[in-house]
Amino acid sequence: MSRRRRKGRDVHGIVLLDKPTGISSNDALQQVKRIYNAAKAGHTGALDPLATGMLPICLGEATKFSQFLLDADKRYTVTARMGVRTDTSDSEGAVVSVRPVAVSKEQVLAALEQFKGDILQVPSMFSALKHQGRPLYEYAREGIEIEREARPITIYSIELLSFSDDRFSLEVHCSKGTYIRSLVDDLGEVLGCGAHVTQLRRTQVARYPADKMLSLEQLNEMLDQCREQGIPPKEQLDQYLLPMDSAVSSLPEVNMSSVLAAYVTQGQAVMVPHAPIAGFVRMSVGEDAEFIGVGEIDDDGKVAPRRLVRIVAESNEPEEQDE
Repeated sequence: MSRRRRKGRDVHGIVLLDKPTGISSNDALQQVKRIYNAAKAGHTGALDPLATGMLPICLGEATKFSQFLLDADKRYTVTARMGVRTDTSDSEGAVVSVRPVAVSKEQVLAALEQFKGDILQVPSMFSALKHQGRPLYEYAREGIEIEREARPITIYSIELLSFSDDRFSLEVHCSKGTYIRSLVDDLGEVLGCGAHVTQLRRTQVARYPADKMLSLEQLNEMLDQCREQGIPPKEQLDQYLLPMDSAVSSLPEVNMSSVLAAYVTQGQAVMVPHAPIAGFVRMSVGEDAEFIGVGEIDDDGKVAPRRLVRIVAESNEPEEQDE
């Protein structure tokens, strides 16, 4: 009996995608997965179809560390129109109210002060938050309103970039779980005229630099060039993968010997000299600091494995390539 061929290849790392407008984050994920012919892929926090910008796509074993990017701080630039409020708080929604705009730049600056620091935010009904297993936006499309609790978020900075007539642009540095559409909607209500998002771009996730982003067009061009030249696409594409431990670069590193690492890879907690006293850590081995996963300091002060890298050497068997 012949073995079933693997669908896709074992490729591990992070693609820093510049998501275009007009497609969902899952659509973007599936396109990147196809381009890389990856067996496994996941994204790290959805962007609305309207939104563009940084969407880290984790491939292979990197998917084990996507939660740390979900939990990371984000930066956005957003443009809003005042005077019109919509049910989705963006330009794709139905108009809820239209009010005259008599707002000065100084009033906007004063209103922004209310949104700095630790605040409570009620998520939009058009968010992907789950209620009884279904995302809120599904209920919203059926005309069902679900009561939502206000959630604590942190706005580290919110700066006015431009102001003109009925429009303004902001740069926002915020904690995880912040909905920029809701922020703009709340600001519009404070100003008394209503507002909605017309453009939204995520410029940063964690410490990833914007200049490392790649568009779907760039990735597809590289794929086409490889096919035309008859070379394996991975020879061109894989050089742009960021290492999987870049997802946890903010964690303190615990470097251990190969002897201790052998216990850790078997699921055992170990005592490592000079390890932190609490929290998650990035585990590495030897002088080359080979990344083996994420651990957590347990009650005994030992490093306990939580997410381990398990990479199997690529076989020479043919792969199923998605067309």
